[in-house]
Amino acid sequence: MATEQLSFDVVIVGGGAAGLGAAIRLRQLAISSGQDLSVCLLEKGATIGAHILSGAILDPRALNSLIPDWKKRKPPITQLVAEEKFLFLTKKNSFHLSPGHFNNSGCYVVSLGEVNQWMAQEAEELGVEIYPGFTAAKLITDEKGSVAGVVTGEMGVDRAGNKKANYQPGIEIKARQTIFAEGCRGHLSQELISRFKLDHNRQPQSYSLGIKELWEVDSKAFKTGSTTHTVGWPLKSNCYGGGFIYHQTKSRVAIGLVIGLNYQNQNIDPFFEMQKFKTHKINKELLQGGRRIAYGARTINTGGVQSLPKLSFPGGLLVGDGAGMLDVGRMKGIHTAIYSGQLAGEAIFSALGAENSTVPLEVTSYEANLRASWIGKDLFKSRNIRPAFKWGLWPGLLYSWVDKSLLRGCAPWNLHHSRMSYRIDQHTVERAEHPDYPQADGSLTFDKHSSLQHSALSPIENQPNHLQTEFIDNRSNQLRKYCPAGVFSPVMTQTNCIHCKTCDIKDFDKNLRWRPPEAGSGANYVAM
Repeated sequence: MATEQLSFDVVIVGGGAAGLGAAIRLRQLAISSGQDLSVCLLEKGATIGAHILSGAILDPRALNSLIPDWKKRKPPITQLVAEEKFLFLTKKNSFHLSPGHFNNSGCYVVSLGEVNQWMAQEAEELGVEIYPGFTAAKLITDEKGSVAGVVTGEMGVDRAGNKKANYQPGIEIKARQTIFAEGCRGHLSQELISRFKLDHNRQPQSYSLGIKELWEVDSKAFKTGSTTHTVGWPLKSNCYGGGFIYHQTKSRVAIGLVIGLNYQNQNIDPFFEMQKFKTHKINKELLQGGRRIAYGARTINTGGVQSLPKLSFPGGLLVGDGAGMLDVGRMKGIHTAIYSGQLAGEAIFSALGAENSTVPLEVTSYEANLRASWIGKDLFKSRNIRPAFKWGLWPGLLYSWVDKSLLRGCAPWNLHHSRMSYRIDQHTVERAEHPDYPQADGSLTFDKHSSLQHSALSPIENQPNHLQTEFIDNRSNQLRKYCPAGVFSPVMTQTNCIHCKTCDIKDFDKNLRWRPPEAGSGANYVAM
């Protein structure tokens, strides 16, 4: 039972780039017009940036619009991309390809967690009330079914559902408009998409999993601002994905692997594909003598514009990667997330100013404005990239080059996503090929258990299960190799969950659903 009630003009669920972009723009407009507009932002992580994970390369286009003088405000955005490579890898060699649509000219290598913390400071200075450590657990709806806010999650409940000594009830936070910026596969966003049929006449969403490590490397191997993208080994040609290597600052290198979650060989373990990726000579030479300082994983929406759900509903909007704003052609989504939040803020401010009552209204102008903006145009130009890879790696690469370089995204046709199967088929696992993965050596390659020590986990013991399914037997658990935290292995527990949402997408049990655990738990990715 929620015992406390708060009311705001706008509530934002999620403290990532999109949510903060919306918060900043709303308060900018309120201040410039002399209006009193209250804005509250909820973040389930212990701090802003704790649950944020991205490569990350930042295109400053959206920041230039949102905060024109951002360079004077001492943001953690200093390292321009100085060199970029696109490589095709075989087991022993690498071959240079044209960077094509991976052009990063004028972009910055950043830690997205640090950028979001800086944006949160900007938002607070403008008067946004930010509450980290608060999960939006349930929707509040009015008698007409319109969204009227959220209820935060209870704290201090044990596994059996009993109240512990530190119990705190949820808080009802009501709003005239609620913006959902939960990121990929947000639990309330999924409920909204289902409840309001926001995916009607849309193509199915496509999902990938990104696994990332942050290393401190030898200064002799470090090349400030160098960026590399790879395709090919260790992934098979029928598996969508690729690697990235970003040289940040202070001898720190972000290295990771993205893998499409529609892979059909259920013996594949994305975590160990990442470990295998590091054994390639280009990475082995880079990481030799270095040390791993952080680890994390997160799912990504890769469906593009044809998979965007309807973005408005009575009482609220969807923004950022929760809606699927990633520009698949460039594999960048930070700038689109920020600008989608900005457009949401502008549309809501205009709508609330014209509305005399407090009844939640649907702000339909947001989606129209977004599709007419550079976001809509960029996503449209990239619409055929991901679907082309259903034909395999080389046909996909060839088509991508033709589409982006020759046709410039203006092909007179639209490729469609096939309805991808993400679920594990328990009956084919034993017949599938077993990949050859390297043994963990503790210096270059690692196991899942030791990796979690580098995720800065803040586990809360004895709380209700947030992975809602029935674990039938150990064999069923061992089929869940997709989990990059090893939650389903005999030595792990749900407190080791890093909130990547892979299980919500990939599991063979249709009834497995990810729900947020107690607020403040999970990983801390700020430095990543």
